[in-house]
Amino acid sequence: MRGLLFTSSKASSPSHSHSSTHSPARTPVTTPSHHRTFSASLQEEDLLYAEQVITRWDLDSPFYSKLDYLFTGDRRQAREFVKSVNNLQSAMRLFVSESASSEKIIHAQKLMQVAMKRLEKEFYQMLSANRDVLDSESVSNRSSRARSSVSDDDNASEEDDRVSMSGTTVSDGDRVSVSEMVMADLKSIADCMIGSGYGKECVKIYKILRKSIVDETLYNLGVEKYSLNQLNKMDWEVLEAKIKTWLYAEKIAVKSLFSGERILCDYVFSSSEKIRESCFSEICKERAITLFEFPELVAKSKKSMDRMFRTLDMYSAMSNQWSEIEMIFSFDSMTAVRTQVVTSYVKLGDGVRAMLADFEAAMQKETLKTPVVSGGIHPLTRYVMNYLVFLSDYSEALFDILADWPLEVQSPLPESYFSYTNSDESSSISARFAWLVLVLLCKIDAGAELYKDVAQSYLFLVNNLNYVVSKVRNSNLRLLIGEDWLVKHEQKVKQYAGNYERMAWSKVITSLPPNPTVENLPIESARDCFRRFNLEFNDAYRKQSTWIISDSKLRDDIKISLFKKILPAYRTLYEGYRGCFRGVDAVVKYAPDDLGNYLSDLFHGTGAPGSVNGSSHSSSSSLSRSR
Repeated sequence: MRGLLFTSSKASSPSHSHSSTHSPARTPVTTPSHHRTFSASLQEEDLLYAEQVITRWDLDSPFYSKLDYLFTGDRRQAREFVKSVNNLQSAMRLFVSESASSEKIIHAQKLMQVAMKRLEKEFYQMLSANRDVLDSESVSNRSSRARSSVSDDDNASEEDDRVSMSGTTVSDGDRVSVSEMVMADLKSIADCMIGSGYGKECVKIYKILRKSIVDETLYNLGVEKYSLNQLNKMDWEVLEAKIKTWLYAEKIAVKSLFSGERILCDYVFSSSEKIRESCFSEICKERAITLFEFPELVAKSKKSMDRMFRTLDMYSAMSNQWSEIEMIFSFDSMTAVRTQVVTSYVKLGDGVRAMLADFEAAMQKETLKTPVVSGGIHPLTRYVMNYLVFLSDYSEALFDILADWPLEVQSPLPESYFSYTNSDESSSISARFAWLVLVLLCKIDAGAELYKDVAQSYLFLVNNLNYVVSKVRNSNLRLLIGEDWLVKHEQKVKQYAGNYERMAWSKVITSLPPNPTVENLPIESARDCFRRFNLEFNDAYRKQSTWIISDSKLRDDIKISLFKKILPAYRTLYEGYRGCFRGVDAVVKYAPDDLGNYLSDLFHGTGAPGSVNGSSHSSSSSLSRSR
């Protein structure tokens, strides 16, 4: 009603006059004087009521208790105070429009100053006293429903406006958290002060208090400003620890701290987009740039292959949170933050490429100069495959980094080697991983040539190729390199294992007759079989007692294969001719069970070179039991 009256009071101006359809004369229609008097009367009543409410909370009043605050306990008084200020503002506009006496305007202005001083103190107190309920995590986790439900609506019931600062809310309707209630109160004060022309004072308090919280939070998270020179002087262990700290801090900062500050700022200063942007920029801009500058400095610092994975960790962290970063820092004044994120992102990608190029070059230059004594897995095989397995865990990041970095090799590779590639999206990274594995396999083949014993060279190939295959099978490399490659090289492992058995045990196997029965094998021939078998088995065991097969399943498979090829034929010979010789221990050195024990002891790399200690089946059996 007051709004309608206020509008009608302005109709006395010429621009709002109109003509009557019944009168030929154009006479201005003015608002009746009793309407203006009634409106002025209402405004004067508002002024008197505002004076009563505002002076009650005057900070300079001798009756005011400095421990009292409007927005604690029963919030009806706070709502009443804000309404009085709004009415006072409306009355002041009317006084000015009707050229009221300067005394009224001066008096209203003094009351407004008292009210603003009160609200300024309340705003400061609420921000400082409620740090725990205005923490970024609580604010950032607020649901859209809660944000829309918490408002300073004049029509809200008195029961919904009662809240204690301990965090207990009393409401017959929806219950809201203390943090949401505090935010609503802050918004109410900010709207009132900005609408009354005192936004500058409100904003100043907000910026100072919230910036101190952001600075303190990031300091506690370990975020510091570094120079490139400082990072270059750090040992890798020290720098790696700082990267781990940054990874944790960046996650908290984006998902909680900066997100919460943006939500809080947008909510409290929803009445002014310009103020929202100014507050958020001054509170977060500088610290955000410091946070996101660190990855760029790491990418520019000294590079080594050992730093690859931490670099990828930072790249992945920024990639995964880019959409959130872009949304949080969407203001034009935050362009520098978004630019810094993109710069760091690009520099990290460049760093990964450089380290990967160094890794490839190092692999190509590597030469296996000395054989592994046991025929086991070469250190280069372990290092390269573990490196590639860890790299494959970052396949999503590497897709981006290697997308426009095609594989270039000096010598062409077989087209069939890349036939497993199923999509253009993964072709670049898959081809690069496949090529690196191929380079390693070439190194392994060259290493096998270092052995003088052909059987041991095949055992070396078995161990190393099986290690490569198992790493591919049990990691993301399987998806990158493909099932065809895996099947092909699993077959090659079996082929190498067969070649090893043939070269290492063929003399032992052929020393036994294929069908050694008493009817078709003379005693002297049987004696020769035993002597030749003893000689060949002793020689094979002596050479292989320190050899190793690292993979337990592969080791058992080869042992089972040897058992099947040696023990049945030897057992038949042993059982048929065991009692035919005098001085039997000189001819029959091994009982079948003892022979099985010796074979079981192979491929663990724990034996010592030398002859088999087996002067008799009984002594060898007791040796096996003692072991």
